[in-house]
Amino acid sequence: MDWGTELWDRCDVIEKHTHSGLELVEKYVKFVKERTEIEQNYAKQLRNLFKKFNLKRNSKDEPDVRLTSYQSFMEVLNETNDYAGQRELVAENMLMNICADLTKYLQELKLERKSYLMEAKKAQQTLESTNKQLESSKKRFEREWREAERASQNADKTDQDNNATKADVEKAKQQAHMRAHVAEECKNDYAAQLQNFNKEQKQFYFTDMPVIFNKMQELDERRMRKLAQGYILYSDIEKQVMPIIGKCLDGITKAGTNVNEKHDTMVVIEQNKSGFDRPGDVEFEDFSQGMNRTSSDGSVGTPKGSIDHTVKNRSKNFWIFSKKSKLSPSTLPPFSTPPAPSPINGPPSPKFGRDPLSYCLKEINKTVKPRISSFRTLRRSPAVTEDFTHLPPEQRRKRLQEKLEETGRRLQKETDQSEALEKMKGVYEKNPDLGDAGSLVPQINHTNLNIERLRQELNKYETWLADAGGRGDTPRYKSHSFNNNDTHEPLSLDGAHSDGGTPDASSHAIYAEFDDDFEDEELAAPIGNCTAMYNFPGASEGTIAMQEGEVLAVVEEDKGDGWTRVRRSNGDEGYIPTSYVSISLHK
Repeated sequence: MDWGTELWDRCDVIEKHTHSGLELVEKYVKFVKERTEIEQNYAKQLRNLFKKFNLKRNSKDEPDVRLTSYQSFMEVLNETNDYAGQRELVAENMLMNICADLTKYLQELKLERKSYLMEAKKAQQTLESTNKQLESSKKRFEREWREAERASQNADKTDQDNNATKADVEKAKQQAHMRAHVAEECKNDYAAQLQNFNKEQKQFYFTDMPVIFNKMQELDERRMRKLAQGYILYSDIEKQVMPIIGKCLDGITKAGTNVNEKHDTMVVIEQNKSGFDRPGDVEFEDFSQGMNRTSSDGSVGTPKGSIDHTVKNRSKNFWIFSKKSKLSPSTLPPFSTPPAPSPINGPPSPKFGRDPLSYCLKEINKTVKPRISSFRTLRRSPAVTEDFTHLPPEQRRKRLQEKLEETGRRLQKETDQSEALEKMKGVYEKNPDLGDAGSLVPQINHTNLNIERLRQELNKYETWLADAGGRGDTPRYKSHSFNNNDTHEPLSLDGAHSDGGTPDASSHAIYAEFDDDFEDEELAAPIGNCTAMYNFPGASEGTIAMQEGEVLAVVEEDKGDGWTRVRRSNGDEGYIPTSYVSISLHK
């Protein structure tokens, strides 16, 4: 069944139905656009949430970084960020594959439908024109036939009139004959117009309009098929990201299972263990013995030595929560008002001067002031020192060991650079055409100064570590010394000079080896590897295509935008979606 046969007389219905179908496509496109806006806003809010709680992602010195609960939280943030990337991908695919495609197809359908309606209108106008011609010829035939009948009746009447002359009768007959002839011609014209109209009408209702209606039916069916594909794409686009979203959710689940409370407890202990021994029992301090002075002794109150010993002993006490009570009169050493010295016993002791009470108060102030100062220091963090003496013993040893290892790595780097410069200088001296050896002297001198400075730092940290009760495991690195020719000869690990006077077998080999070293340094060193879990076309500018299972080198980590910079073995670099790969970074 088709529209041309069944709906031959419902042109207005067909026009209205096709128009309603196109409006449905427009409505669906608008629906998808608003859905993509929701997805984009949702992804943006997730990105902002990731950035808000990921402010310390580069702070490796934070004490919580080693905790599995903290690491798992960072994994949850990363998986949430990847999930946001998938929502963005859903929005992008819906815009490109549904909205853009359907909008373009909708414009084509509108133009095609308009052309069909124009054809139908043109065919209808042709039929109406033929019908007008038919009506005109019909009216003319009717008019001429009445005139012919009137002329024939007039001729008969003239012929029967006895008073009419023969000329009048003849004239009336000629007039009737002429009218009859004109009426006959109009009749023939009307018959021809009628035949033509019937032909045009048959062509219109049985050929032209059915063809146009069938074309519009085919157009409407194509519209419905395209719309159905849009409905399916709406679901397929969501299904395409389901595996990756599932991996994100699995990653969050794995992050939860990776939390190890025992490990975190040990990390907290390791990071915060002070190394101090627990305080012993507080000894009894008998202040009454210090109050018994002889009549020959000029001192009053608690002796200074006793007071200093008391303060010294009290300073050894430390509190778990670093919160001490305020000074009370009971914590201060008791004293009594000294009696006035008797002139019989001679002049007063030089220790008191003329005012024994003033001396006693001064001694008490000497005892109280340090205690008040110690309370003030509780409100401020201790000053950070280079040798980490502000830290507890255990933490100090750890920090010194870290600084020792870091300085050792820097020393090794400077040593390697010095050796490379020495090789280049040797190549330039043997092949002056390659470069000026004298231009490298400032760089060599600067490198050697850095080596000497780093060695001094290394010795300094080793000394401090030894004082702290630890031992440095950092190996001794090669250094350089000056020879008589103002050149630098590398020392071996045991301190002996290497044979720098014997040239290599070929200066070209030295240069090639050195050149290879510098070529390697031109490219950034990979920080890890990644394996593609999905295919990626890499059609956008700055991206790189990859196939599922392909292994690439990671050059730059994801900065929070969902993209990771990678490099192939042939040197090609570009960005790929972070959620499309499994990344393993070097430790």
